[in-house]
Amino acid sequence: MRFRHPDGSTVHLAYCTNVHPAETLDGVLAQLRDHCEPVRRRLGRDRIGIGLWLARAAAHTLTTDPASLRALRTELDRRGLEVVTLNGFPYEGFGADEVKYRVYQPDWTRPERLAHTTDLARLLAALLPEDVGEGSVSTLPLAWRTPFDAHAAATARTALTTLAARLDALEELTGRSIRIGLEPEPGCTVETVADAVTALTGVPRHRIGVCLDTCHLATSFEDPRTALDALTTAGITVPKAQLSAALHAEHPYLPEVRAALGAFAEPRFLHQTRTRTAAGLRGTDDLPEALATPEAGHAPGHAPGSGTGPGTGPGPGLPDATPWRAHFHVPLHAPPAPPLGSTLPVLQETLALLVGGPHPLTRHLEVETYTWQALPPDRRPRTRARLAEGIAAELTLARDLLTDLGLKELP
Repeated sequence: MRFRHPDGSTVHLAYCTNVHPAETLDGVLAQLRDHCEPVRRRLGRDRIGIGLWLARAAAHTLTTDPASLRALRTELDRRGLEVVTLNGFPYEGFGADEVKYRVYQPDWTRPERLAHTTDLARLLAALLPEDVGEGSVSTLPLAWRTPFDAHAAATARTALTTLAARLDALEELTGRSIRIGLEPEPGCTVETVADAVTALTGVPRHRIGVCLDTCHLATSFEDPRTALDALTTAGITVPKAQLSAALHAEHPYLPEVRAALGAFAEPRFLHQTRTRTAAGLRGTDDLPEALATPEAGHAPGHAPGSGTGPGTGPGPGLPDATPWRAHFHVPLHAPPAPPLGSTLPVLQETLALLVGGPHPLTRHLEVETYTWQALPPDRRPRTRARLAEGIAAELTLARDLLTDLGLKELP
């Protein structure tokens, strides 16, 4: 979906296809037929954008077989789909029964990550619509926080610098500009925007910037204005932003709240959980660890539990006298039932700052709710049609937010 910003530029809105498991090119083509085109039809649009996720096996096929790449481009056009951004964070296995920490491998200290991201950039340059000259690829924020030392940091920085040079060469060859966004995520070496500013020191910033995920931003209790001001001051761009909402528990000391949270503690994805206390941000690597705290049940004003800092590794749990937020991408249009909520207001505030000013700070927006089948059983879509209905509803909400900010939806 395309929108005209008041300054005359075009802002693109897509939804990310990592919600549909597929490791091979055949699987990707099936996604377009079984999921993406039905979403477009539900929206009543001739064309919608998708943020394509290409696992390593699919990307390898496309880079080694030009006929396959032409076939994918043809299929996108035939089904009314366009691609201006790729999700390059998961490398493979994102549809596995248990993903957890595996999603952070290979990281930016490994040559496979550089090779894969280079391939994705080249593929995107070939998949961009004829009238679009710029694409974006989101990627993991260097690595999980452990083990990661000064040598690893230097290795990752060298890899990003090499990638920037390859992207410069790619633009010279194709006329298409591809930019990369590190995606800050709780528990990673780059968890916050401040971490990103430090990590990108010395890295060519005309090519490498930040992918701002509003679920991650909210989970780490970052203030959107402070975060964006820090990026602007540092001269770091936002090649893309992911529109997502985290799980919010206002009163985690209450038994009924903890029971509701327990329904979201599932075995597939990692749900880093954070709380903001007088002593600073405290966190656990996963929601079950937070719920396991032996100090649970404190009302406000009582001594908090002994949770760990987000950078120090898993511990016995979290203090529960202050609100919790968990890295669980809940559907934008359907927040959890009380006593839980979502961080949709953080998304709204961030979006207003990104595209509500005189000029957009990013032109690529991507709805990224990949956890539909990880929701509590009574909230999961049971059919393809119900999933398409949910994704279409999310895109409709995002569209309405954009038009409320003064953007005009284009045909």
